[in-house]
This record gives sequence, C-alpha cells and structure tokens, in this order.
Amino acid sequence: MRKAVAVPLSVFGLGLAGLTYASVVERNWFRLRRFDVPVLERGQRPVRILHLSDLHLTPGRSMLINWVRSLGSLEPDLVVNTGDSIAHPDAVPSLLHALEPLLSRPGLFVYGSNDLYAPKPKNPARYLWRTSKNERRQHVPSLPWEELGAGMAAEGWLDMNNTTARIKVGDLDVAVAGIHDSHISRDRYDLVAGPAPSDADLRLGVMHSPEPRNMSLFAADGYELLLAGHTHGGQLCVPFYGALVTNCGIDRARVKGLSRHDGAWLHVSAGLGTSPYAPARFACFPEATLLTLVPRR
Repeated sequence: MRKAVAVPLSVFGLGLAGLTYASVVERNWFRLRRFDVPVLERGQRPVRILHLSDLHLTPGRSMLINWVRSLGSLEPDLVVNTGDSIAHPDAVPSLLHALEPLLSRPGLFVYGSNDLYAPKPKNPARYLWRTSKNERRQHVPSLPWEELGAGMAAEGWLDMNNTTARIKVGDLDVAVAGIHDSHISRDRYDLVAGPAPSDADLRLGVMHSPEPRNMSLFAADGYELLLAGHTHGGQLCVPFYGALVTNCGIDRARVKGLSRHDGAWLHVSAGLGTSPYAPARFACFPEATLLTLVPRR
C-alpha cells in the first residue's frame, strides 16, 4: 500500500496567497507606461498617443472603468484602441462611460476577437502548448460589436478595420492603415496594401494581434509606427524571466513594450483586462501606454 504524501500547509498557504495577489491585487493595479518614439522629422512638434487595449470589460469592473476615465486628464493628441474592449453583452454602455473623457479627442479603433465572440470557460493552461487562433466554435457573433463600433464612431473615432484613413494629430498629417483581427482570420491586408502616402508626416499601422507576417507587410509598405495588443504581456509571467507564451506569432521578447520590426517601431500593449474566466495577472501589471512621438536624432 502506498503511503500518503504529506504536503506542508505552508505550500497551500503560499499558493493561496499567490492566487489572491494575482486575482485581486495585481489584476487591479493599473499602470501608465510612457515611451518616447523617435519617429518624426526634425523640427516637428512632439505629439502624444494614448494606446489602450484589451479591457475585456464587464459592467461590474468599476475600478477599471474609473481608472480609464482618469486618463482623460492626460489630454492626448490621439487615442488608439487596439481591441478586445468588451467581454459581456451588456458592457458597451460601461465602456463608453469609461472612454467618455477621451472621446472628445481624435481616436482610432480596431476589433479583437472578444469584441465579437463572448468568452467561454476553458482551461487557461492550454496556452502553454498552443494558441487560441481560430479555435472558436461560434459562427455568429454573440457580442454587440456593431453597437460597440457605432458608439465610438458616433463621437468621431475612426473604424480602422481593414481600411485606410488620413487624420490630423496635433500639427501632423497622419496616414493610417488598420486591419481586423488576424486571430480569427478577419484580417484583410490586401484591402490596405500598397505604399503608404509619402506626403504624410507620419504613417501609422494598427492591428489587434501582432502577427509578424502582417507587421512585415506594414513595414514594407512604409508604415513607421505599428500598434497592437492581444498578448496581455503574457498575463502570467515568471519574475526575471518574463512571459511563457504570447498566444500569437510574435516572440516572447517583444510580448509587450516598444521594439523594432523590419525597420518600423512596434508597440505591443500588455492591456488592461483579462478574460472573466482567467481573472488573474502575475508579474505583468495591467497597463495603458502614453507614446510621445519625437523627432529622430
């Protein structure tokens, strides 16, 4: 007969403390990151872009809603929302309330998969061996993505899903190209393909999931700054090691923050939320980012 293996109570205590910290403390410990991006011509005045992503908002997330509202005091020149904004059929009014202090600023948005399809309970450990790309069995969107887009567009924000646009940002004339979420194969780069306008002061590419194939296409077409989300920065990370997975094609080293890709600047947001069925973050604080675009040296 096998003997029972005794597990010290301290192990259970540490596990419980870690779970409590990840799901209660760090998940609600919102941070604003700041980066300078040397992407402008000499003599151009700096502009500031507030990058939001992956709120996965449900109506009861009052701490997150109030923190996003507080970002209005930054008075950014442009707000870019790279998707996965909602996680509940009734979340659109709460999201628009959260964004209300920012909606008077110029803004852009693309969708993520979770703006269309409601999250479902699943084993989060599966991300350790495969991504969630195209795994959804829903064929008809179950979240009010049209209401979501209409709410932001009604305030003047531009819907950049598989389209291009020109927008005034501070003193800059900005050419923008955006694509829908590649994670659910709704990206259509062919609809925005071609050299970015050479007469623009800045060429900006926007997407939800930072798939290297799309980032390379943006860079090859001359887009100088690329913004994406989706990764949650790894969400559950190992201190001094970083993310275990990215849930997309990008490498772990660039799972969040500012980096380069084929000559373009790339910023991947670690995002502000989590799935309601995996409400925890560890060594990966929820964040928004203020990017200050400055002249090249």
